Amino acid sequence: MQKVTAIITCFNEEQHIEAVLKSVQWCDEIIVVDSFSTDSTLEKAALFNTRILHHEYENPAKQKNWVIPQAANEWILLLDADERVTDELRNEIEKVLAQDEIHFNAFWIYRRNHFMGKEIKFSGWQRDKVIRLFYRDVCRYKDVEVHEEIETTGKVGKLKNKLLHYTYTDLEQYLVKWNRYSSMSAVDYSKKTTKPNAFHFVIKPAFRFFKHYIIDLGFLDGYPGFIISKLAAEGVFFRYMKLYELMRKKKK
Repeated sequence: MQKVTAIITCFNEEQHIEAVLKSVQWCDEIIVVDSFSTDSTLEKAALFNTRILHHEYENPAKQKNWVIPQAANEWILLLDADERVTDELRNEIEKVLAQDEIHFNAFWIYRRNHFMGKEIKFSGWQRDKVIRLFYRDVCRYKDVEVHEEIETTGKVGKLKNKLLHYTYTDLEQYLVKWNRYSSMSAVDYSKKTTKPNAFHFVIKPAFRFFKHYIIDLGFLDGYPGFIISKLAAEGVFFRYMKLYELMRKKKK
């Protein structure tokens, strides 16, 4: 069977680090790459059989691309600290790695997302999938500020079992990340978008709410579904507001 290295990226993840590390103890190597946490993340990680590396954070893609070549094994299972590998997913991954010939360079894995203590089954999150298992030497993350994705020249497969994803335990945590991501997203959009106008400030946010809450059945997720839809719309609005500010400053 092919050996696999689990990589966990983290910063101040004392709330999650033990659970994610417990879920990958079956991997042949475990690397934690930390962005100089100031809480007890490192103390908790040190209790496990892990290699702990330190690297200054610029954006998610750069952080992951820095650590990937440092893995000892050719197959990588790269996780965020708020994700968990279930027993069913572990078994499926082990079956893939036990094949004599693996015909894919990477694999999509769907996620079961949890928000405010509830599993979110709609709200646009029902189709959420990420590439988390991939072949080290032919895969890298596209260098963008947010929503980084693996790039590879080979075929990408799909696993049946899902990752658990415990995103945002409360509104405060969501808003902190939402503010940071809207700023980073504005930088990405500044490379491809003309000066924002009323369409970007009014129509696009309104449609984003309609999409998440009505088309994607967010109302079936109850109060959390409304919050997700509302904040998704606000995220679009503030992305373009911050993009407007970036362009205004460049003119000066």
